[in-house]
Amino acid sequence: MLKKVTIKDIARELGTTNSTVSRALNNAPGIGQEKRRLVLAKAREMGYEPNLFARQLRQGGSRTIGLIVPRINRVFFSNVIYGVETIARQRGYSVIICQSHEERILEEENIRTLISNHVAGILMSLSKETVRADTHLEILRRKIPFVMFDRVFGDLKTNRVLNDNFHASRQLTEHLIGQGYRSIIHFGGPPNINIYDDRLAGFHAAVEAHAREGIRGQAVENVITKDRGREETDRLIENNIPFDAIFAASDYSALGALLSLRDHKIEVPGTVGVAGFANEPFTELLELTTVDQQSSEVGMSAARLLFEGIDSGNSWTGKEIMIRPEIIVRNSTLKQ
Repeated sequence: MLKKVTIKDIARELGTTNSTVSRALNNAPGIGQEKRRLVLAKAREMGYEPNLFARQLRQGGSRTIGLIVPRINRVFFSNVIYGVETIARQRGYSVIICQSHEERILEEENIRTLISNHVAGILMSLSKETVRADTHLEILRRKIPFVMFDRVFGDLKTNRVLNDNFHASRQLTEHLIGQGYRSIIHFGGPPNINIYDDRLAGFHAAVEAHAREGIRGQAVENVITKDRGREETDRLIENNIPFDAIFAASDYSALGALLSLRDHKIEVPGTVGVAGFANEPFTELLELTTVDQQSSEVGMSAARLLFEGIDSGNSWTGKEIMIRPEIIVRNSTLKQ
């Protein structure tokens, strides 16, 4: 491994002092133009790379924020990252992106890493395994500006940006009822995660509002992957459980449902309607009805809220921003 070039190495090559080289590299006063030119030229020649983190601390604070997401290979989170980076770039900040891979332990490691790197603020969406706020409380104790988005703790006082999952879920279920579907299955997620709890509540609210019309609804927890969607749809069909629509809280479990229905030669949307949630790229190709979560706007709103805390010096401003998703109706539910 090549040895990292230091200010001391440059000073030795030029026969000058460490402080002279440091002032030249930082464009500090008291250094002549010719001396500065020589130092910069030698630094380039030797491949010197400045320690930006140390420089930021000397200047009174970090110009870096941390972002923790469950996975970057989901369109929602990749668009959130785009939104966060857009605002951070405008403010002259860089972003450290961490993945929890839906694991609580990795999430806690991410938090400790960001704290040890003295980031100016932290943005986070919880993993599916996270139930309690443990390491998260250390962010608050250290008064680091902190914004949670999408998946959040219900009882932890943090600034937050949320999707109106209840409204979107109720609206999509109403769409299915309006198309003439009478017996609707909801593939839900882990009940400890707020977004899936809200989607389930919206589903039940719509079904209950039409109960006198004979509308029936049934929910199954922890069905958010393609494989689980396929398995659960196979189970429904093979056990002769009556249903004519599936509303999945994830586009991936909706994809699994479509594959199962295809295998069983059941027509979509004529016999069974299928809808998902998240507007993953493949949904357009499959003509799948879904929900667009305005994820780039979620990211930008979360970043703006974080910078409010950074600018004011207040780690908690008590703000909650609600983003209204958009229902995207496609052929998979157009029965009429």
